[in-house]
Amino acid sequence: MKQFQAVIFDMDGVIVDSEPAHERAFREIFHEIGYGETHGMDFTEYYGRSDRALWLDFIEKHRPIHTLDELAQWKQRRFLEMIKQDQPIFESLPELVEKLSRRYKLAVASGSFHPVIDEVLAIKNLREFFPVVVSAQDVVHGKPAPDIFLRAADLLQIRPNACCVIEDSAAGVEAALAAGMKVIAITNTLVADRLARATHVVANYEEIERLLL
Repeated sequence: MKQFQAVIFDMDGVIVDSEPAHERAFREIFHEIGYGETHGMDFTEYYGRSDRALWLDFIEKHRPIHTLDELAQWKQRRFLEMIKQDQPIFESLPELVEKLSRRYKLAVASGSFHPVIDEVLAIKNLREFFPVVVSAQDVVHGKPAPDIFLRAADLLQIRPNACCVIEDSAAGVEAALAAGMKVIAITNTLVADRLARATHVVANYEEIERLLL
């Protein structure tokens, strides 16, 4: 691949195997507020997007008595409990990050909120490798808009076209392309066909290492 100066990682589904925990946390809360079998939400439609996007659609659909902030904080607490207990970092990820950090500036650009990102990056001391961390809280528009990746490039002081993004969702791929970046999509969450617009689609972290190193 072309020589890049920076690599920007998505977090959920790339650094941490968290999509099952996200879905479980949502389902538990839906059940507890009376929508266990009637929530009507297709979780795959929200891969790569923020919790806020799902909650806004849920609220519009059902008009629950709880506010957006109440629901978002409730789900975040439940999700963090699961992550702290399971620590589901992808097995080959820490080694890849350590190797890439010797050649590239690294950043995380995640649709999760900062408390969640902080908790994940504390696992296996990953935070030391990422001088820049951008959350959905830091931008106006979440993925598939390019804002989060452009913000990461700005903080890294690297031109967007000198950045490579690692993603696992279709929304994330579209956001990276809209930012003018190349993107490697890994099939941790979606099948290759759903990620076909990425610059490269890979099945494992060893393939990412070969592409970038």
